[in-house]
Amino acid sequence: MVRVDPAGNGGDTDALLRVSGISVRFGGIVALHDLTFEIDAGQIAGLIGPNGAGKTTLFNCLSRLYPFTGGEITFAGHSLGAVPRHRIAGLGIGRTFQNLALFRSLSVFDNILLGRHCRTRSGFLANALRLPRIAREEHDAAERAGELVRFLGLEAVAAVPVAAMPFGTQKRVELGRALASEPKLLLLDEPASGLNHEEVDALATLIRDIRDRLHVTILLVEHHMNLVMRVSDKVVALDFGRKIADGPPAQVRQDPEVVRAYLGVGPVAATASPVAAGMPQ
Repeated sequence: MVRVDPAGNGGDTDALLRVSGISVRFGGIVALHDLTFEIDAGQIAGLIGPNGAGKTTLFNCLSRLYPFTGGEITFAGHSLGAVPRHRIAGLGIGRTFQNLALFRSLSVFDNILLGRHCRTRSGFLANALRLPRIAREEHDAAERAGELVRFLGLEAVAAVPVAAMPFGTQKRVELGRALASEPKLLLLDEPASGLNHEEVDALATLIRDIRDRLHVTILLVEHHMNLVMRVSDKVVALDFGRKIADGPPAQVRQDPEVVRAYLGVGPVAATASPVAAGMPQ
């Protein structure tokens, strides 16, 4: 049996995601150039970089929303270049978005329940005839959605329309919907955006719980450096579509190229303290 080392500190590991030489161009603009890194099963990996570094572009490649013009992405042994975008969730990749994309008139519970759609197997005819397996599927889906409502602490508002919920709660609902698909890899796109200090602290605990209790590998894009450095086992830093650092948080936050990218200054000033670049010690 392969031994998973979440901290990435050596030993045999199982690379769940391999990004190998990925390049993306939009006309004359290079969004990603020859990007290569790996994420092992059981890791929390942070993806950082200034605005325009290519982070969301990479997420869109992993979701098959954007094509890539060079390289290969392999997930759980499958080449994503050959996977249609509507099969990505079923393959085991879940995602949240920078901007909430919830069904605002539906309840908290129903929004999370919708995430189970990719795990249903019955077709149109079986649903039309209301065959017995349909009832079993619906029961199993509702049971799993209920478990996630409890896991996320949303029991008291499960029946409330999501539009009536504060922003932080809506973020949890979107996270629940992504988890309802039972992902092996969860892509979190700026989950701390718009949250207050207490909510960010709670989010840090939740991210670790998702990895430790639900056994989900996580790739996190976030500008909140304190959060990234606290929860990540490894950090990949991008700048202008190129990887400039890849390693443990303590190593990446000290990297002169990373400091330069965040400070926007030349090599001399790149030796400045990482605290000046917003990176906690």
